[in-house]
Amino acid sequence: MARVKRAINAKKHRRAVLEQAEGYYGNRSRTFKAANEAVMHSLQYAYRDRRARKGDFRRLWIQRINAAARANGTSYSRLIAGLRRSEVDVDRKVLADLAVTDPDAFSRLVGVATAALTEEGGSDGARAAVGAEAGNPS
Repeated sequence: MARVKRAINAKKHRRAVLEQAEGYYGNRSRTFKAANEAVMHSLQYAYRDRRARKGDFRRLWIQRINAAARANGTSYSRLIAGLRRSEVDVDRKVLADLAVTDPDAFSRLVGVATAALTEEGGSDGARAAVGAEAGNPS
């Protein structure tokens, strides 16, 4: 069987790792061992943070929706509950965009949500209002 010489592939691998580590501080961009560790860690961070970014954006959208909802006299949770009850399927990304770019459309959605909550007698808000009238807080 022919002898297998691995120098070409090893050198190619090391060069690729060092190219990925370009711009890193000190030995992390110069020696293969340090560069390899730095590159492996950075790839793990990138993988983790691509997933974490989705949650970060969701939190941002919720904050924007809540601020706009409170400017329209309701809370985020009441708005979402009302939109669900009125069967309006608008995701948080679109709601946040509407809150920033088109406040009139957002306030109309708030109106739809509050109407859906007030017209159904079984809502939490209606029960709380009835309990407050009777003098018994719930």
